[in-house]
Amino acid sequence: MDKIQFHNDLKRLIEILPPKIVDALKPYNLDDAIELVLDLGRVGEVRHSDGKTQYLGDGYIEEEDIEYITAKIQPFTNDNRSGIPGTLHRISAIRNRQGKVVGLTCRIGRVVTGTIACIKDFVLQNKSILFLGRPGVGKTTKLREISRLVADELSKRVVVVDTSNEIAGDGDTPHPAIGRARRMQVMQPIYQKDIMIEAVENHTPEVIVVDEIGTEEEAQAARTIAERGVMLIATAHGNTLDNLIKNPILSDLVGGVSSVTLGDDEAKRRGSQKTVLEREKQPTFDIVIEIIDRNTLAVYKNTAEAVDYILRGWPIRPEIRKVDQVYDNKPSNVEEEKKNIVIEDKVKIAEEESLASQKLKFSFSRQEYVKQVKDFKKIYIYAVSRTVLDKVLERLNLQAEITRNIEDADIVIVHKAFAKGGTKILSIANDYKLPIYYVRSNSMSQVQKVVKEALHITDSETLQGYYDDAERALDEAKAAIQKILEGADNIELQPQNQQIRKLQHELVEQHNLSSESVGEGNERRLKIVGGSDFKHAG
Repeated sequence: MDKIQFHNDLKRLIEILPPKIVDALKPYNLDDAIELVLDLGRVGEVRHSDGKTQYLGDGYIEEEDIEYITAKIQPFTNDNRSGIPGTLHRISAIRNRQGKVVGLTCRIGRVVTGTIACIKDFVLQNKSILFLGRPGVGKTTKLREISRLVADELSKRVVVVDTSNEIAGDGDTPHPAIGRARRMQVMQPIYQKDIMIEAVENHTPEVIVVDEIGTEEEAQAARTIAERGVMLIATAHGNTLDNLIKNPILSDLVGGVSSVTLGDDEAKRRGSQKTVLEREKQPTFDIVIEIIDRNTLAVYKNTAEAVDYILRGWPIRPEIRKVDQVYDNKPSNVEEEKKNIVIEDKVKIAEEESLASQKLKFSFSRQEYVKQVKDFKKIYIYAVSRTVLDKVLERLNLQAEITRNIEDADIVIVHKAFAKGGTKILSIANDYKLPIYYVRSNSMSQVQKVVKEALHITDSETLQGYYDDAERALDEAKAAIQKILEGADNIELQPQNQQIRKLQHELVEQHNLSSESVGEGNERRLKIVGGSDFKHAG
């Protein structure tokens, strides 16, 4: 993997500063400084990447200091930005109501290389990629490095649409950081959408790079570019994919959202309300990458699928990648990908997802089971009770989970009575050569029997004898329930652990009876209410 390296032209920035500010800067280490703030009548500030601020002595910034700097740089554009030709430094102005410059923010530009090595395999897929993340987290840096990679190493025709010279620096000659990519400057931000279209129409690019898509018109221009077969690399306002979906202006980038009314059968099958949100069209970007921090990326390899999952409230697992780690190119064929994923990779991904989950605010389904898996299976169900199947998987501690996407499934379980209505599902399952199993009813025993058959397990293969203990305890509870229904008094069962007692409670509830846990410690057991107590409760 390419080593992460930093290059800056601090000398060029210091050359435009007044002597008194240069002298004030000498005691400070500027290696991790991100900007220099100079406001009229205040002490100058040096802001660092770790959030710390250092003050430049006791001297205040005067009008002569600001004039000294503005005289050495090019005039400010309409967005109050300027720069130093041949560098990535940016100088932004703050004006008073009369238009006079009363403050300057000198952004220290750096060339950072090696930050995209962990996602290089996605860049090589020729798919459009959208980066999301808070300001200052490194989105523009990655655009700059991708521009160089695609133009130099892949020899593609790359055009950078550079609003305010943010990507390739100030001046008419673009900064070497973008390699052989061409740069089209944008006079004002409001013209970015026009330059995007002009780039496609006039300069036959294979790849277009754009920073900060922020308006509906720019989103539409991005869709136009993608529909013409041009690879698009861009950033957008928004920290997460979830935020972007909820943004009515920019949601078109990921397919847009519309309200749809489902039929009764479909709503019942989904277990949802009749009015739901659905993705409206194919996303403009094939891949979405959230930049969590400078060293952590969350990759949604299939934007359409990710948006569908989020809209339906299903758990979604982005792939977590670290900037300082090496990742091999992933096979594009789904079946090959399934074959090549080993358990160590799954455990590693699950652990990384767990660490990032607080920031991502996503739920990772049955993650504790994934960490134990030896032969992890995904099950697709049709007309089978999800609640019952979840209980079976939990009860038997099986290494499997339910998937909403049949393409991801290893096994398909179908309710036999509804098989005729699932012709399309069965056809897809056959196309993918997935084994199909049928249940006759949604009872716990029937679903459990079919699941055990589908996963090729026997009682002796379940973990730590849990299945045997649970079965014996439930058989005892069933016999007690029968006696209670026949008029017996309260019945106390054998002591069990909390997990098995929970299963016994659920079984009692299914027969509309009452139960409670009694006893202490290892003698904790279930008491089923019967006799006069049961009649009184009724």
